[in-house]
Amino acid sequence: MAREIVECVPNFSEGRRKEVVDAISEAIRSVPGTKLLDVEMDANHNRAVVTFIGDRKAVAEAAFRGAQAAVQRIDLNVHRGEHPRIGALDVCPFVPVAGVSMADCVALATDVGQRIARELKVPVYLYEEAATRPERRALPDLRKGEFEGLREEIKTNPERAPDFGPRELHPTAGATVVGARYPLIAFNVNLGTQDVDIAKKIAAAVRESSGGLKFVRAKGFALKDRGIVQVSMNMLNFKGTPLFRAYELIKSEAERYGVHIVGSEIVGLVPLEAVADTVDFYLKLERFDVTQILETRLWE
Repeated sequence: MAREIVECVPNFSEGRRKEVVDAISEAIRSVPGTKLLDVEMDANHNRAVVTFIGDRKAVAEAAFRGAQAAVQRIDLNVHRGEHPRIGALDVCPFVPVAGVSMADCVALATDVGQRIARELKVPVYLYEEAATRPERRALPDLRKGEFEGLREEIKTNPERAPDFGPRELHPTAGATVVGARYPLIAFNVNLGTQDVDIAKKIAAAVRESSGGLKFVRAKGFALKDRGIVQVSMNMLNFKGTPLFRAYELIKSEAERYGVHIVGSEIVGLVPLEAVADTVDFYLKLERFDVTQILETRLWE
């Protein structure tokens, strides 16, 4: 039987204080059986994305310890950043990699969510494959109003009641979204302009919810420290909509405004197949297969 591997990619509302992110990462790393793969900090978004793997038991414990460390150190009342957020541990997805099913990850999300609510007194919402009802699948819907708006609405609007925990936000750590999903790529494209309205218009053209590309969520942000703007995307299904298709649409839309792409970035980890598909597209390779990549043969 294949070794059991679950990936967990928690997003924390802190991207400026390295000592806080280091403490959270160390809490995760302290659990035997886990392997910390990546830590990404973004000062503009004021957000950190941590990626780690392990078996179900180890990953569940590490996710909780990361949540605990974040609750102790992050205060949403003073947090400011470009990325929307409702919690110190803003979102915590579990992704099946090997030897586990999506149903296993749904059960894992449910158990961890209940523990966070019970022991840390933080209200928890379940999303994507773990969602308790259809309107809670999409993360942006759960983040509506952000921390400040949800603070009152959670008390008065039955539709905003959490799946687990109190009907009020934790005073400093807010709420948390926990779920199970398929691999997601955080892909950002930077534009050579300071006009954030252009980024927002292009994001609207790209994202699925406003008539753009299927499986794409996008927002436009200003990167004030660099004097440019960004179209920030979550690619929910890189096989259904590959990276190069989103990039080319942004390039085309940007040209309409007389703006050029100055760079792009992937936040966190990316499946090899997604990169290979992009290489295949731009190099116009004939009869190319991912097994032609040297490293894939070394892993056999």
